[in-house]
Amino acid sequence: MPDRRATVLFTQCAGMFLVQLDVTVVNVALPDIGAAVGAGVPALQWVVDGYTVALAALLLTGGALADVLGPRRVVLAGLGIFGAASAGCALAPGSAALVAARVAQGAGAALLLPGTLAVITRAFPGRREQARALGVWAGVSALALAAGPLLGGLLVTATGWRSLFWINVPLTALAAAGTLRVPAGPPAAGRVDVAGTVTGATALAALVYAVIQSSVPAAVLGVAAAVAFLAAERRSPAPMLPLTLLRSRTFAAANLVAGAMNFAGLGTILLATLYLQGVHHATPPAAALAMLPGFLPLSLLAPVTGRLTARFGPRPVMIAGLLTGSAGLLGLLRVTATSTITGAFLPAFALVGVGLGLLTAAVVAAAVGGVPADRAGIASGVNNTARQACGALGIATFGAIAGSPARPAAFVHGLHAAAVLGAALWLAAAVLTAAAVGRP
Repeated sequence: MPDRRATVLFTQCAGMFLVQLDVTVVNVALPDIGAAVGAGVPALQWVVDGYTVALAALLLTGGALADVLGPRRVVLAGLGIFGAASAGCALAPGSAALVAARVAQGAGAALLLPGTLAVITRAFPGRREQARALGVWAGVSALALAAGPLLGGLLVTATGWRSLFWINVPLTALAAAGTLRVPAGPPAAGRVDVAGTVTGATALAALVYAVIQSSVPAAVLGVAAAVAFLAAERRSPAPMLPLTLLRSRTFAAANLVAGAMNFAGLGTILLATLYLQGVHHATPPAAALAMLPGFLPLSLLAPVTGRLTARFGPRPVMIAGLLTGSAGLLGLLRVTATSTITGAFLPAFALVGVGLGLLTAAVVAAAVGGVPADRAGIASGVNNTARQACGALGIATFGAIAGSPARPAAFVHGLHAAAVLGAALWLAAAVLTAAAVGRP
């Protein structure tokens, strides 16, 4: 790999690392955050979901801006916003300020995520080398998810919860310095689809909020905004989501599978954290260590998945991941309030991790490979929007099904119901993959 392209891959993976790290790093710190800022359960839920909702709501905008303004500019802007918002989180005097700063973090992450993918796909235009590069990118993404709980547990114990956010500030500065070494490329053409940006962001934010808060007015607003978004995209001369892209069966199916992957995956990670800390009363570092067998396969398998996808195509790899993950979710049915962590929980959670490790790079490669190369930015934006929006819905849905771990027996019963739901969803996704992905 030439030095320049290695630099491109390294710096863009660093940006992705920050985005994914903040998806999971705060989970093990929630009890400490609640005690420090006087936050109840709803406020703590929004400390997690404020980031995810903003990320999901603005990802399409980030993808469109990457195509119009150029991915390097968008990545640099995202790093600046993310770093400043991280400092705001660390300095937050109360729960309202913390949630607001987390929303700003999500906005910066929405610029970073599709921008990094667009830079990588432009640097690696060949399908096979692109699949391998995306495998490395997905591996770093998975490493961040794995490092989040462990790093969070260690930092909270050693220096307090505010250090979770301070650590992002120097990392964003280093990533920005590396991104400046990436060639800017030719001047971008086109314009930003303002109507699509406003209606699309409103639809996603309102629909996710409606699920989390059980708000009927928000649901009505979300549906109305979604209809307005489709109408705006149909009329726009430069739509942020060209509806013609959805004619690709591979692209459409890959995004549906991506949504199912994160719906069950992130929902399961939330319940695993609550089970370990709420039912087994594990300390943050102990809970993080107990979750490593599920997170490590994400990191170790993602580069391998990239090579397998380059050789065999995404379809068989995606099916293998979905079936393995489904087996892990069904394995959670053996978990009880009194069962040992190593006896029932760890084997099942590890299989879920193996499934996610096989899926992540293959799903991204299928989505990006299903559209013309010059639409890589918007393709990655759509794919990550599906993942993050459905991940937020999964967190809300699985949390509502399981309830509070303060009632261990009821919580475990809800955990079983959520696991069955997730397994059914992933098995349906396997059928969809076999029927649609990789076919003309």
